[in-house]
Amino acid sequence: MKNFLEALRIQRWDDHRYYHHCRINQSLHLLSAMAFVVAYGLLFVDPAMAALVAWMVSMTSRQAGHFFFEPLGYDHVNKATQDFKEEIKVGYNLRRKVVLLSAWALLPLLIFMNPGFLGLLPEHETLPEFLRAVGYAWLYLGVAALLFRTVHLFILQDVQTGLVWMTKILTDPFHDIYLYHKAPWQLLHGQRFADQDLHASR
Repeated sequence: MKNFLEALRIQRWDDHRYYHHCRINQSLHLLSAMAFVVAYGLLFVDPAMAALVAWMVSMTSRQAGHFFFEPLGYDHVNKATQDFKEEIKVGYNLRRKVVLLSAWALLPLLIFMNPGFLGLLPEHETLPEFLRAVGYAWLYLGVAALLFRTVHLFILQDVQTGLVWMTKILTDPFHDIYLYHKAPWQLLHGQRFADQDLHASR
């Protein structure tokens, strides 16, 4: 258990120091985390609605922070290139995220054109029914993406690395609230970057 917790600490620290320099990104992660906590609660009463909240609010705000606001050039703070960071990323790096988000964006179109989606989803006739079908599809996509990368890490590295990453992903909302709850206030005070050296290097 001690080794597991230390590995979890390292994965969290690497993710923070390599991919969360910008206070805008941190603030969007705070919004994402709070929405994820709501989605976790909704899972027990309305799984389809939980998935809609998770993907439309949590994932869009979280990934917008990474794609549009986080510096993508040379990381002077950690002395690392973007290519290096992408290569060592344990979970979904930016390239893998593009694939995942493409599947997420295409699913509503596929469901609209194929009601019931080969019997895997409830058929829809009204807009609310369509949204619920999309919600279930996004729920399945999220679970599949989590399990796929976990098993992939079992093969690429070892079982502990995969389980640690899965634990990190599932607990990230709570950890992000703890980590970034001051980010909006810091941003309002002109602190756009967590490290002034990085700010000067842009």
